[in-house]
Amino acid sequence: MNIILAKPRGFCAGVERAIKCVERALERYGAPVYVLNNIVHNQHVVDDLRAQGAVFVKNFDTVPEGAHLLFSAHGVGPDRWENAQRLNLEVIDATCPLVEKVHNEARRFAKRGYTIILVGEHGHDETIGTMGQAPDHIKLVTSVEDVEQLEVADPDNLSYITQTTLSVDDCEVIIRALKAKFPNIQQPPTEDICYATTNRQHAVRALAPEADLVLVVGDTESANSTRLKDIARGMGKPAYLILDASMIDPQWLEGVESVLLTSGASVPDQHVQGVIAYLQSREPSTVTERDLVDEDVFFRLPPVIA
Repeated sequence: MNIILAKPRGFCAGVERAIKCVERALERYGAPVYVLNNIVHNQHVVDDLRAQGAVFVKNFDTVPEGAHLLFSAHGVGPDRWENAQRLNLEVIDATCPLVEKVHNEARRFAKRGYTIILVGEHGHDETIGTMGQAPDHIKLVTSVEDVEQLEVADPDNLSYITQTTLSVDDCEVIIRALKAKFPNIQQPPTEDICYATTNRQHAVRALAPEADLVLVVGDTESANSTRLKDIARGMGKPAYLILDASMIDPQWLEGVESVLLTSGASVPDQHVQGVIAYLQSREPSTVTERDLVDEDVFFRLPPVIA
């Protein structure tokens, strides 16, 4: 079997920063430190940090007054900041700077009186945080059908922003529909979909034609990981999203001579290596790493724990 190992894969700069925020907080303040929602969407990462003393919560009910609380990489709305201030919590904001960019765009557009169309995923932590920036101004769309049914008070005072982890192709289709229906809609100064999402999707599109099977290591809660699987399937390839090697069904491998292996932006590389080890344990296999894009993005830690 030939294993085609896609690069870039795995941790992006925002995920690395968020994980380091938790680890640095534990070093500096000791356990427990509290994290609102999962710091990133990967169960292995969450479990590892929990073992070190991080306590993951969905609301403020179990967070003691004056405790240290981290906001996840996906960002939060102003109401969460208000709750934290009310409880005198020491907040460490691990929001990805690229998500914060979208938050800033939402606030700027709202300040100008625009209705803002957010292209995003219902219920996703990032979408919830972004809508919280200007709840009276933002309407969420997830599909072209949503655009067709969309009504706004003033089509000439309209803008759009997007979730950072969407499928580039799907997002472009929705944006084209928005521009066709609302020719004067304003767009963000630069694209909102993040570099890591774009690069990993590009790698799958470029390499999937060479493979009989595509395996994406990632969590089902991870939007960017799910998109990689969907892109491969859209190209007619059997593709599966797996948390680690234990989820591989041996039947998937029957008759397969070439596997494309990649991972979402919140996946520790050890779990990719675990998949390689599993495949090599079944039959002789070669590993060919294909490096399509060089990523050198780095985000500094928040000043409070730098």
